[in-house]
Amino acid sequence: MGKRPKKLLDQACTELCRSVRDALRAQHYSIHTEETYVRWIKRYILFHDKRHPEKMDTPEIEAFLTHLAVDQNMAASTQNQALSALLFLYLQVLEKELQGPVDHIRAKRPEQRVPTVLTRKEVRMLLEALPGADQTRLIVSLLYGSGLRLIEGLRLRIIDLDFGHRQITVRARKGLDDHVTMLPDSLVEPLQKHIRRVHAIHQQDLEKGYGAVYLPPDLEDENPRAWRWQYVFPSGNLSTDPRSGLTRRHHLGESGPQKAVRKAAQIMGLDKLASCRTLRDSFATHLLDDGYDVRTVQELLGHRDVKTTMVYSNVLDRGIAVCSPLD
Repeated sequence: MGKRPKKLLDQACTELCRSVRDALRAQHYSIHTEETYVRWIKRYILFHDKRHPEKMDTPEIEAFLTHLAVDQNMAASTQNQALSALLFLYLQVLEKELQGPVDHIRAKRPEQRVPTVLTRKEVRMLLEALPGADQTRLIVSLLYGSGLRLIEGLRLRIIDLDFGHRQITVRARKGLDDHVTMLPDSLVEPLQKHIRRVHAIHQQDLEKGYGAVYLPPDLEDENPRAWRWQYVFPSGNLSTDPRSGLTRRHHLGESGPQKAVRKAAQIMGLDKLASCRTLRDSFATHLLDDGYDVRTVQELLGHRDVKTTMVYSNVLDRGIAVCSPLD
């Protein structure tokens, strides 16, 4: 019988994960990606009875992904996220070339589905039914009124709002470009009122010796306490950054708006699966229905490929324009 591979001790696992974190931070990955990658790597190691990844290769990766697909019934996007974490571990941290090809391991994504879209009346009813603070209502209103993703709305900074030109600059995620979208006239006054409250909170933080926010690496020469870099939707509490150890005020979390939208849909008895993403999808569909061309909508959404935007043409309010032979 062959010798059983040595188990990875807890201390060694901790050191390995620390190396993964260091490599991710050196390449300016977000803290969300860092936590996600480390979590997948730990699950991979535990699945293989704590064997060291250096003693494993493509077959073990394939077995783990098969487990996620068959036993855990996880979506293709989740399987590919796990694969990305493991490839980073092997190629960037362990500097080990895998013996077998990995392309065949990557899960095939399902065909793009037609998005769920609310009617204009349903959007108005949902916004009116929103529970909670005015801040939550403002965020959710921006998702529909400006076509923002939830995380884009939460990451907005004071400098991103241009009231004079009625536009919002959406700062790029990793590997993407900045883009500009509209700032609805109806939200100008509520936003300005909200920002005055945020400014008062910022002044209090400065008086207590705080007032700094996280800045990405390309803005590291900027002053993190400057007003222009503060979040439009700040958290209600100061928190300690797990990377730097600095006490700062981060932006509001995603769970609040998500719960508020679900609760509003429940209150109004909506028979559709409404989410924060539904409001962005409704924004795009309603613009197309108003006669705006798909290229304009593509730019407002920040899509790289117009094909991504074209999916909304399938769910226009006017329905199918072709007349049935029966009629």
